[in-house]
Amino acid sequence: MLEIKNLHTKIAGTGMEILRGLNLTIQNTEIAAVMGPNGSGKSTLSHVIAGRKGYEITAGDILYNGQSILAMDAAERAALGIFLAFQYPMEISGIATMEFLKVAINLQRRARGKSELQVPEFIRRVKEAVEKLEMDMSMLRRPLNVGFSGGEKKRTEILQMMMLEPHCCILDETDSGLDIDALKIVADGINTLRTVDCSFLVITHYQRLLDYIIPDTVHVLYKGKIIKSGDRSLAFYLENNGYSDIISKAV
Repeated sequence: MLEIKNLHTKIAGTGMEILRGLNLTIQNTEIAAVMGPNGSGKSTLSHVIAGRKGYEITAGDILYNGQSILAMDAAERAALGIFLAFQYPMEISGIATMEFLKVAINLQRRARGKSELQVPEFIRRVKEAVEKLEMDMSMLRRPLNVGFSGGEKKRTEILQMMMLEPHCCILDETDSGLDIDALKIVADGINTLRTVDCSFLVITHYQRLLDYIIPDTVHVLYKGKIIKSGDRSLAFYLENNGYSDIISKAV
């Protein structure tokens, strides 16, 4: 599904290298968790995969289903099925959440050579997703993320993810700012998308998210490299012992 090979990345216009030879492979249906201390490059990794501007790839490659995506812009990658849930979702005033969803879904469907969803079918799908996420439909009449609580913003992003039906979902600290109830609801929404053609890269600081989104693999990122990989037990180890022991053995 996703293969990152010897990736070196700088912040554009600077000499600041963030990713320093990162290697990571995520298989179909796999949930891979990436953990690491602040400044290790976790958010940079998510942004670079999704095609966000502001970064310079100096070496390496990112392959999606065997195809390099480095020359593609963010919209092209999204059309292929790559979805990034931001740590801090953007507020867009003047655009109702429902309208944003409708436009985004139909643009993606056109890019994939599919017909646009007609209003009745679109509304039916939205209502089904909203019910699963225990949201109020009235939220969708409000401008996107404007005045939303942290939990509402995250629910709205998961709603977008459910509606867009991506194949590779990147969650950049989706648990940030969520209480336990909201975390469970968001995790349930994510788990419904785990199908034969959907994989997840879950970036998080804390093991608690991984109680609800059970990872197949856990990777420790430090100074732009994966320094240790393991199964779910690695996340429990990090929660109890921190990173210092693993980092000292890797450097």
